[in-house]
This record gives sequence, C-alpha cells and structure tokens, in this order.
Amino acid sequence: MKVRRARGWLAALALFLVCPGISVASEYPSGETQAKEYRLWYRNYDSPPIRALVALALDKTPEYGSYRITRTPEMAQGRVVRELERQRSKLVDLANVATSSEREESLQAIPIPIDGGLLGLRVCVVLKESLPRFKGIRSLGNLQEAGIRIGQGAHWPDSAILQVNGVNVVTHSRYEILFRMLENHRFDCFARGVSEVMFDLKLENNPDFVIEPDLLLAYPMPSYFFVNRHDHETAHRLQLGMERAIFDGSFGTYLDQYYGQTINELNLHSRNVLVLENPYLTEESQAIGSRTLLELRRRIRKLSAPKGASYSNPES
Repeated sequence: MKVRRARGWLAALALFLVCPGISVASEYPSGETQAKEYRLWYRNYDSPPIRALVALALDKTPEYGSYRITRTPEMAQGRVVRELERQRSKLVDLANVATSSEREESLQAIPIPIDGGLLGLRVCVVLKESLPRFKGIRSLGNLQEAGIRIGQGAHWPDSAILQVNGVNVVTHSRYEILFRMLENHRFDCFARGVSEVMFDLKLENNPDFVIEPDLLLAYPMPSYFFVNRHDHETAHRLQLGMERAIFDGSFGTYLDQYYGQTINELNLHSRNVLVLENPYLTEESQAIGSRTLLELRRRIRKLSAPKGASYSNPES
C-alpha cells in the first residue's frame, strides 16, 4: 500500500519569505500519556528546522494521538537508510534525506520537499586561505580546469550527481570527518545545502571556515521524509500533517522562519549558478525537483530584481 502522492505542495512556496514567523508546538504535548515514540535520525534531530517540521506535521494530526520525538544513536547516512529498510528496526523510525530512485524503491517516501527544494542549491564551505582559487569560476568547465575537489558523503546522492557532471569528488562515510578533511586540505570545497550550511558553521564554530561568495551549484534534488515501506501509519500521518500545513499556510511560514534569513545572507541573487543534471531521480521526483528548482530561481530573482543574477545555463 502506497501513501497517496501529495498535490498542491508548490502552493506553499507562494508564501515563502512572506509570512511572519511561528512557534512550533512542543514535541512533548502537555497533559498526554502513552505518547507514541518517533525515533528521528540524530542528524535530523539535531537540526532545529527538521525537528520542528516533524513536530509541525505531528501537531497537525491530533487524531493519531500524542507523540514524542526521540534521537537515534549516531550513525552514518548509509546505515540509517539500511536500518529503515528493516521492517522492525530497533534504532530508527524516520529520517529526512535527499531522494533517489533507489531510495524510493526500498523505502516509503513522503514526496513533499521538506525545505522547498533548497537542499539542491549548494554553496561551498572553504578554508579562508583557499578563496583565491575560486576567482573567475563561472562554469563547470572552469571548475574542472581549476582542479577544484568537492567533499561529500560517501552515501549521499550528491556524490553521484557531482561525479556524473564531471566534478572531482572526495568522499567519506561520516559527515563530521568531512570538516576535518577540509581542514587538512583533502579537498577544496565542502558543498552544503542552502538549508543546512548556516547551522553547520554555527556548530563547527571555526573561524577558518567561510562560505565562498560567488558560486551556487544547483540541481533538482528533493529532500523527503522516509520511513520503512511497511510503516503506513507514520507515512500517512506525516503526509497528512504536511499537506494540512501547506493548505493552512503554516508550512510557508515555517520556510520563512527557518530559511528566509539564510537566503538573504547568502546573497543567492548575485551568485553565478552552475546548473547540474541529476539522472538518479524517479520520473515523479524529477518533475517535483525541476519545478521546485525553477520556482526557487524565479523567486530569488524576483526578490532581488535590482541586481539580477548571472546563470551559466539560463535556458534550464
């Protein structure tokens, strides 16, 4: 049994960066007993936006009962996907990761981009001393000619996407180790999603790490919630809660609260955008990702019309 596919999720983007902020209800609703536990992958639990969105979706579905969100043990993305494939995992119930055709085949996806598509927009975290290496890069060809190496997780869909587009990729299975590899010059750019990079740097608290100011890698890569393919109740609850949040406007408000300031601070409108292909999506997710990416690019240009943007592939 499949959850029904979401319709109308793009309506939430119409509210992006427009609505005032909200305060998401507590993950431990007061006065309730015997709350259902939802074990959220530790990387998502430690991310305030993702944990808040899980809480928002669960708050929108009170008919399913009370709940509590707990943190899983620390494990790499590849392992959490394997755990979710197990029908009765003792470690995890849900995770937010980038989608791929392989993941949608083995897991149950809730096909609504949790960040409005921002994960497919990537900026480079670099060492401050390496900034001159990125001057003058305006195309994928320039990136290759400059010998820029990009660090990514070994099990992340991004790694395959970058490689198929001719980018030199260095990988490791642990997210935390990648920052140490950047420090040690094992690669030149740790490409991070617009929706996650500011939180990353706050946690790292390393003045040698800076965000390269000119480049923006862009490819369709929706980021979904995933559960075990037999866990229909959790899948239905999350999808219903997110759809309700879309149609009552609270999802658009959530996007603005957690990502609006980041979009402004990163000056996305003035960056040179390198558009990459992503051949690893299902037909539906390819359509969702492409439409979301197009909507985001149009919205960014509209919000910052005076300066405009330089695109390496304006027809895409």
